[in-house]
Amino acid sequence: MSTTEGRLSDLDPTADDADGPDGPEAGAGTGGDGGAGTASTSKGGDDGRRPGELGAREMLRWAWRQLTSMRTALVLLLLLALAAVPGSIIPQTDVDSLAASNWKTAHPTLAPIYEKLDLFAVYDSPWFAAVYVLLMISLVGCIVPRLRVYAKAMRAKPPKAPRHLTRLPVHSVFLTDRSADEVHEAARAVLKKGRYRLRPVTEGEDGAVSAERGFLREAGNLVFHLAILVVLVGFALGSLFGYQGAVIVVVGSGFSNNLTQYDDFNPGTLFDSDSMEPFNFSVDDFDITWLDDGTSQGYSAALTYTDSPGAEEQTYDLKVNHPLTIGSTEVFLVGHGYAPVITVTDGNGDVAYSGPTIFLPQDSTLLSFGVVKAQAASPKAIGLEGLFYPTYVLANGDPINVMGNDLNPTLSMLAYYGDLGLEDGQSQSVYVLDKDNATQILKKNGKPFRLDMQVGDTIKLPNGLGKVTFEGVEPWVRVQISQTPGKKIALSGVILMLIGLMGSLFIRPRRAWVRARETDEGTLVELAVLDRSGGGDVDAVLAGIVADLRAEDDRDPEPAADATEPPVATPHPTDEPGTAPDDKEQA
Repeated sequence: MSTTEGRLSDLDPTADDADGPDGPEAGAGTGGDGGAGTASTSKGGDDGRRPGELGAREMLRWAWRQLTSMRTALVLLLLLALAAVPGSIIPQTDVDSLAASNWKTAHPTLAPIYEKLDLFAVYDSPWFAAVYVLLMISLVGCIVPRLRVYAKAMRAKPPKAPRHLTRLPVHSVFLTDRSADEVHEAARAVLKKGRYRLRPVTEGEDGAVSAERGFLREAGNLVFHLAILVVLVGFALGSLFGYQGAVIVVVGSGFSNNLTQYDDFNPGTLFDSDSMEPFNFSVDDFDITWLDDGTSQGYSAALTYTDSPGAEEQTYDLKVNHPLTIGSTEVFLVGHGYAPVITVTDGNGDVAYSGPTIFLPQDSTLLSFGVVKAQAASPKAIGLEGLFYPTYVLANGDPINVMGNDLNPTLSMLAYYGDLGLEDGQSQSVYVLDKDNATQILKKNGKPFRLDMQVGDTIKLPNGLGKVTFEGVEPWVRVQISQTPGKKIALSGVILMLIGLMGSLFIRPRRAWVRARETDEGTLVELAVLDRSGGGDVDAVLAGIVADLRAEDDRDPEPAADATEPPVATPHPTDEPGTAPDDKEQA
């Protein structure tokens, strides 16, 4: 046994019988006949396996222990955070299909690789789900055994006082005229007042007072890790049973909550369309405040809605971060833009297309892109594609958009005729013009025929194809509609995380011991305090206990004649071999 181990056993009150005939030395099989078995040179066990070789059951047990270790849980939590990064950077198909489509068009080399890796649908990918599930299993495997250990520790009594309190890092001794029993009784009262848990008095012990506090620190750690699991469960419920969709609604138009009305819709794996709230709303007005530099200070949409068919109409002023809640569904205002009102008259004089056309913003100035598909035009279908400038300015011969406010709305579009890809009946994005089989309208000099129009302008198309009129501008709003069943569970988990974190940071587990023994010069009192978490100011704690015990003591506060230590807290190096039994363990 090493010197360090010998000193630790001196401090461990449970080690009184360790050196007896049944102690560790008695059974040491390091030599002689009794130790022959430990020095076996056999190359295989009774079952023929080599040393260190694991069977199937042992391999599964080893894998389970690795998966349920705290180190693995932390690694999986880090992987989950890293896995969410591409979902925030790369456009997701289920969130904004148009943005994802534009990204694929702009990056033809990377797009196929990203599609194989499911980077356009990160949160629905198998590898993200695998990390998610493994993290939940790992957390459960970490928490459940620790709960059993903690429950057992909660029922356990504070440990007995070490035999030599003066060997602890922070201790103190003093002499008093009171009896040992009086000192022990006073110490129990002082420590109980300080919210310490006291060890019951047991017959046969030396009467030393043992106390501890801060055992809720481990509860804080457990609550924190349990809260992570609660948050994951909350998000999982939302992903499985909830949905999220988005739709653009022009001011003056309405929306009904059914699948056909959405522009983008992302249902959960176990989503049931019957759970959708049967509400509808109309956008009556849109209000926005513009600053002098062209940025918006804030905007809102005035809604009229009913939460079910035939119900009484209600109004709501929808603002950013102030959603409308209808049952278990929330309606968020997430964006706005412009819808130029365009009328296309064909070569026969009939109106082939008319109404507000949604143009999608391309930058912060709301420079927007859009298309018009007049499939009913005769003799040929007409398609328009181009840009909308809310505040058009010509700078050095180049058209630019100054700000988002529609102070000088201008359209600049190219025209096509013929096959627009709609005759085969296949679905097509309303924001994309299929020009593969269409013919671009050209001027006589062979240059593209461009329609540059401001409100009220009408331009005739060549070859008797018809004419285009820019009638005006209507604003539109983009709303996000979501139903998240597990959001309250996730919120509860976040609150629990904060509570557990505060407990683990601010609660300090400490142990305190007081022993009094009567001598010829008076009663010698030995005290010691041990901070089991490290970094705590235990000197002040010990000084406070000493002061409370000596508050009614008339004896001059001088060190005892036979004491080898001063009466104040004296810190020793924390790496001193002679420490409390739990000191090494807690390190």
